[in-house]
Amino acid sequence: MTYEFLLESVWHPPLCFAETSATPLPSELELQALWFAGAFGRDFRTTCGKSVRIIQFGEWNRGAGPDFIRTAVEIDGEPHGGPLELDPDAAAWEAHGHAVNPAFRDVVLHVVFQSLNRGHFTRTCEHREVPQVLISEMQLADALNRPQREVAIAHPGRCVYPLKHLSTGAVSSLLDEAAVYRANLKAARWLKTEDVHGRDAALFQATAETLGYRGNALAMRLLAQRAPLALLKTEGDAAEAVLFGTAGFLSPDLHEQAPPETREYLRGLWDAWWKSRARFEADGHRAIPWKTHGQRPANHPHRRVGALASLVSVWPQYRRLALAKPFAFKPLADFLHQLGHPFWPHHHTLTSVASPTRISLFGRSQALELAANHLVPLALHEQRVTFPAYRKLRHSAANDKVRRCAIRLFGSSKAAEPWTRRICHQQALMQVYQDFCLEDFTDCNDCPFPEQLLQWK
Repeated sequence: MTYEFLLESVWHPPLCFAETSATPLPSELELQALWFAGAFGRDFRTTCGKSVRIIQFGEWNRGAGPDFIRTAVEIDGEPHGGPLELDPDAAAWEAHGHAVNPAFRDVVLHVVFQSLNRGHFTRTCEHREVPQVLISEMQLADALNRPQREVAIAHPGRCVYPLKHLSTGAVSSLLDEAAVYRANLKAARWLKTEDVHGRDAALFQATAETLGYRGNALAMRLLAQRAPLALLKTEGDAAEAVLFGTAGFLSPDLHEQAPPETREYLRGLWDAWWKSRARFEADGHRAIPWKTHGQRPANHPHRRVGALASLVSVWPQYRRLALAKPFAFKPLADFLHQLGHPFWPHHHTLTSVASPTRISLFGRSQALELAANHLVPLALHEQRVTFPAYRKLRHSAANDKVRRCAIRLFGSSKAAEPWTRRICHQQALMQVYQDFCLEDFTDCNDCPFPEQLLQWK
């Protein structure tokens, strides 16, 4: 029995848990980021049944008007070029006045996520019908890979007893299977972005997302999409300023708010940014939603953007290690730990005073997150690393999410300790927790996982 077979036997069809509800829509910005990353693929059908293939996903529009510009699509084999608009609801086209706005006259495709069971005629100010694509709930759920619930209560579940009576080898086999299953899902996500934007862009977006942690993962991905690596390379020494400016962190008087020893650095950023800002700066309603409160000083988004800028300056070396054949974690972790910059190893924000001790721009824990969530899954898919090599990766401490999974599945952190030391097993615990605990609204009563464990060999 494999983990994937276990899931198939439980979930399809019908769903075993009651009281499930439709996945709530994410914010419009997150939907746009998912679309632009290729999370929904390239091939669709319009609401009228015509085939649609996205040839070019275009560019983010930084001003008023449609969300994306310079897109290229084929509709029933016929090529079309122009802007693309994305709305959570099909009714938004009329509600937002797009039908009478000349800025939307040349839109070639309208992408929506809800139709409210009503037909909507998407027309321009010239009464031309705009083809519409409706992303299904299943497509959205696959792209988000999110369960029905955010958190399950952290108390021992019914699976504690059968797990306790499984042999060590059986538990190891189960978690190995779950880890491989999770890695396959993550590799598929990477490959979709690579198909749309190329290998370097996929690595750039994955790295940015990792640097953002949970609080700013979306914001960092948006930054990597709006200031793509290919354009940053053309900016030369101004690339760092473009990243900070696109992020919305620069202003003409910023240097006046900073300690004297940092003013020269900030003034240099602004002087480089104002020359490029017309091509990268977004207007207010498209601002990147940064989270600055509740973050550890070392995780402040200013530092995360600084780390991303530092990687851009050494991209060939970083790319070679991140996508190496065979993939090896230690050389990459050492490289990232030694990542240097004249300013950021001693500052928490653009205007903070200098820290007397060095602060790593990209620490080992972040490198492990990057490897576990992006690089190893891809390397496993491409056979650039073996699972036994992946299994050797260890983490010094389990995070809150892993500890919650451990208590739910094994009864206590101490009982789960043998299964929280390796990165692959941490990933496996989170996958089981997501697939079962977070899909159950009955507080374990109707969860099929304990009974399935009795059959695991």
